Amino acid sequence: MVGTLVEFDDYIAADSLAQEIGMRYNEWNNLRQNKLTEWKELRNYLYATSTATTSNKILPWSNTTTTPKLTQLADNLHANYMASLFPQMNWMRWKPYNSDSSKKEKVTAVTSYMRDKIDKSGFVATVNQLVYDWITYGNCFAKVEYEDNFTVKEDGEYTEQYVGPKLVRISPFDIVFNPTAAEFKRSPKIIRSIITMGEFKRKSLNDASGKYNEVLDKMHYARAGVRGGGLSYEKSEGYVADGFGSIEQYYDSEYVEVLTLYGDIYDAASQEYKQDRIISVIDRAYILEDIENPSWHGCAPIHMAGWRKRPDNLYAMGPLDNLVGMQYRIDHLENLKADVFDQIAYPVLKIRGDVEEFDYAPGERIYLGEEGDVSSLVPDATALNADFQIQTIENKMEELAGAPRQAMGIRTPGEKTAFEVQSLDNSSGRMFQHKTSQFEMDFVEQVLNDMLEAARRNIRTEDVIAIVDEATGAQAFTSITKEDLVGSGRITAVGARHFAERARRTQMLQQLMMLKQDPSVGVHLSGKMIAKMLADELGESELYSENIAVSEQLETQTAGQNAEVANEENLMDQAEAGI
Repeated sequence: MVGTLVEFDDYIAADSLAQEIGMRYNEWNNLRQNKLTEWKELRNYLYATSTATTSNKILPWSNTTTTPKLTQLADNLHANYMASLFPQMNWMRWKPYNSDSSKKEKVTAVTSYMRDKIDKSGFVATVNQLVYDWITYGNCFAKVEYEDNFTVKEDGEYTEQYVGPKLVRISPFDIVFNPTAAEFKRSPKIIRSIITMGEFKRKSLNDASGKYNEVLDKMHYARAGVRGGGLSYEKSEGYVADGFGSIEQYYDSEYVEVLTLYGDIYDAASQEYKQDRIISVIDRAYILEDIENPSWHGCAPIHMAGWRKRPDNLYAMGPLDNLVGMQYRIDHLENLKADVFDQIAYPVLKIRGDVEEFDYAPGERIYLGEEGDVSSLVPDATALNADFQIQTIENKMEELAGAPRQAMGIRTPGEKTAFEVQSLDNSSGRMFQHKTSQFEMDFVEQVLNDMLEAARRNIRTEDVIAIVDEATGAQAFTSITKEDLVGSGRITAVGARHFAERARRTQMLQQLMMLKQDPSVGVHLSGKMIAKMLADELGESELYSENIAVSEQLETQTAGQNAEVANEENLMDQAEAGI
């Protein structure tokens, strides 16, 4: 009967801005579908136990062995990247921009606070996951949040779990943006998350504004209408969340999709331009939150790192993207060789003429009639030499991924001098060092400074942190206030960029110290400057102090003399006592 159905769009009374954000999500998500397909194929190869779960399954081979070369490359790259990013404890420093910010008290307060929060928030563990994303997908994403985590005891007192800035990983599958934008930092971004109705209800209990309850009522109303029927869904495609086949399936589940936009957007319905906003959308229909971005940096605290950057496309390539075809080739050759070997061991029989039925088994007798014959169809054994091709491909994959065999401790053949070894190591690892430094500058430093900004903006009264005395190693506790963290400067990460360079300079200084033993050379070299440079390169400034050896020798001599005097007095006392 005409007029008995209600249009879904009219029924839910969706906000125009929420619809605009949902449409923008669909648009940007569709632009990256080819990239998502590539990511899934590579991920299948990394975690495959046989070719049955990869694109190699279409080959008509009985053997389905996969050689985990891509997995080995990913693990090797990951181990070496992490070792270069965090080569020592003091891998982070405060770089002041004026004299006030360079005071020792300011430097100590900022660095001690950041080291304490990095340790307690699991920063290195999060970066560990992000490096896996960087290697696997060529792109990694993370945001900085300020966390107030308390638990309430039975007596009503609060126990602090963690309070401070924290780095949070964002799955590359959960964030979309305009890939043709000039830069990721200024491009609007939409992060997708899925929560349950129970979790949403729990959040509404702590909401004093009543916005959560208002949206929750709308959600219940829409779900009740869908389950009760009587709606026309012809225009409901824009409300279907990813992973659900239809709007009925989504509304019949206990899950809620949340789209959070960071950045600028134009509301076509109200003709209003919203700048630097954080807008949360529920069910692609209702605005839950629309606030100004509180960050002092003027952009969202969301950062991205790409392995191989592309011109005019923000989605970067990964170190393994170009190697999937070579992995395909390795598995192809490996299973081809195994199938040929099987055919040699269990050949196909060619039967001609009159031959009685027989069982194919060792020692079996075959009775042949006139002109009867049984012979084996043995394939060409040349295919068994595929090992040489496989080895060549594997070596080439290591070079193309930027992970030379020397990185695994495997020595290249041939005799070499010490200078040649050092030169070859520096040259072979240049691509690796460049990529690690790029990750450090584009990502690690950016999130560290966002963590410091979040701390300055959110710290209320004071925060008690642990400080380790670098001279004695003793641990003490001190209170950090907002004024202690305010200063002109930035956090710099000095792990990857100086790791190889410092190792090279330290080695050269050691060689210089050996040359100083030659009297004709040593008179022209400053031992004091060599000692100072060596302490700086090692990152242990306490090692150097002018003429410290003289003071220490004098201290040792004084201690020895005092011990001698005490011993003599003890002997005299014993003699007088007749002992």
